[in-house]
Amino acid sequence: MKAQKSVLSLVLALCVIAAPTCAQEIAVAAAADLKFAMSEIAGQYEKQTGNKVNVTYGSSGNFFSQLQNGAPFDLFFSADIDYARKLEAAGLAEPGTLYRYAVGRIVIWTPADSKVDVAQLGWTALLNESVQKIAIANPEHAPYGRAAVAAMQKAGIYDQVKGKLVYGDNISQAAQFVQSGNAQAGIVALSLAVSSAMLDGRRWEIPADMHPPIEQAAIVLKNARNKDAARSFLDFIKTEAARATLAKYGFSFPLEKSGKTK
Repeated sequence: MKAQKSVLSLVLALCVIAAPTCAQEIAVAAAADLKFAMSEIAGQYEKQTGNKVNVTYGSSGNFFSQLQNGAPFDLFFSADIDYARKLEAAGLAEPGTLYRYAVGRIVIWTPADSKVDVAQLGWTALLNESVQKIAIANPEHAPYGRAAVAAMQKAGIYDQVKGKLVYGDNISQAAQFVQSGNAQAGIVALSLAVSSAMLDGRRWEIPADMHPPIEQAAIVLKNARNKDAARSFLDFIKTEAARATLAKYGFSFPLEKSGKTK
């Protein structure tokens, strides 16, 4: 028995000395608008800690449904803070871990060879006869899709263009529809439009006051297998390095007391 305890003590001591050998893995469910920013942030965190971050991207609404049914994730990064709040209220998340990490923006995006100059035309680009399909995320479960619909309604063009709309399961798929030519324009996340994959296209930023704020939040899940590592990664999201990466991809940040963004 003493020998077994000695071996265990030795193993634990080695884990402390050689942290990468005993690194933990965390499973993250992340909104699709984070595809490029999260990849960079996870890489920074892995390099610093030796832990491994496995990220699955999708629509926040679909993840919410999966998490209600016990999907095996440690952290949820939602593009809609309400989904995170509902998980917390239902006792499916660790109390006190909800963190508003960013506010998203939407843009109208067209390929570089488009016949319409969206940067000059703004909303009227969507009314051009050469734009026969407009890709957005499905508003039933994707926050960016709901923001797109709200903005078009406020602009007074929704009824004119709703017959042109095609829906991606999430905002990343909506962007792919435009990139592939299956749609001639799309209302997509700014965080995707500024990525290297879409930087050669043209974009027009939709004024933030034309839709409800896309307030995004992360939360540690109750059934997380590696809660300490999950909390560690969430703490890293709050660092200046992570915030700088989010800002590079067009995200702004909520001010806790006023609710405004900066």
